[in-house]
Amino acid sequence: MKVPKLFPALSALLLLLAALGPVSAQRKPRIAVLDFDYATVQSSSQAFFGTNVDIGKGITQMLITNLVKDGSYSVIERSAMDKILNEQNFSNSNRADTTSAAKIGKLLGVDAIIVGSITEFGNETKNQGLGGGGGSGWSGALGSLHRSKSNANVAVNARIVSVDTGEILGVAEGSGTSSRASMGMGGGGGNWNGHGGGGVDFGSSDFQNTIIGEATKAAVQKLSTEVVADAPKISLRSITVEGLVAAVVNGQVILNVGKKAGIKPGDQFTVQRGTQVIKDPATGAVLRTLSTKVGVIQAADVDDVSAVCNVVSGAGFKVGDSIKTVTQ
Repeated sequence: MKVPKLFPALSALLLLLAALGPVSAQRKPRIAVLDFDYATVQSSSQAFFGTNVDIGKGITQMLITNLVKDGSYSVIERSAMDKILNEQNFSNSNRADTTSAAKIGKLLGVDAIIVGSITEFGNETKNQGLGGGGGSGWSGALGSLHRSKSNANVAVNARIVSVDTGEILGVAEGSGTSSRASMGMGGGGGNWNGHGGGGVDFGSSDFQNTIIGEATKAAVQKLSTEVVADAPKISLRSITVEGLVAAVVNGQVILNVGKKAGIKPGDQFTVQRGTQVIKDPATGAVLRTLSTKVGVIQAADVDDVSAVCNVVSGAGFKVGDSIKTVTQ
């Protein structure tokens, strides 16, 4: 039987792939999103809702939801970010500051951080009177017939900031408008007064089905699309971490380096122990230190200057053992 020419070519391709081994997928850019600044629209927002609602936090949560669903980014957990913000006394007035954002992002171990602002948030209602009582077809009317039209407008912008340089890697904008019209006798109609309480769930259908909710959803969706398009502009950071074992307590290994060195919970390290120092016979300068692997440890609890690690493999860890790893 004659073998089709396709088979030898296919076999060669399979052999080549086997020789290359498994291809490791590049990880996604890791980002954090700070609550958007809404200082410029706070008065109009407060008038709209009847109380001060943190619309910056609400819009940020909508953006995060969109980014997680898209899958282009790995987004840091809110709880991890809140812990850092509290430790650094990061106030709401710093929300749009790129320098502060870069510092927070470095402590979080992310590749970039997103800061943003809300530049428009509110609605306007136009009433048009169509005359008083009397007239054919309207005899005996109780009052004027009014046509009312309400427009809700929302506009947001965001910047993607490098945590290493503070450079703005990309910008994104989004705006949304929604309209409602109504007619009524003797009154304006068409006004929507929002939620009377201080808590508004921006992710709920109750909010998103309102006129301002529709405008907000449209604005955030456009913003999300532009943020996703900027993902290739973010360089994945490689961090070299070096340190020493400071103590071994109850089976846990404590290091003399922590968040400031780029360590995050979950990072793993190879522990090495120096066995011989090689010196230049002519100058006495240290050329290198030979070492042997003691084991592998994983960071469990990290503060600014230390890390408590659990043992993954190995035994006999001692004070003075060195650790070094390159994390991405």
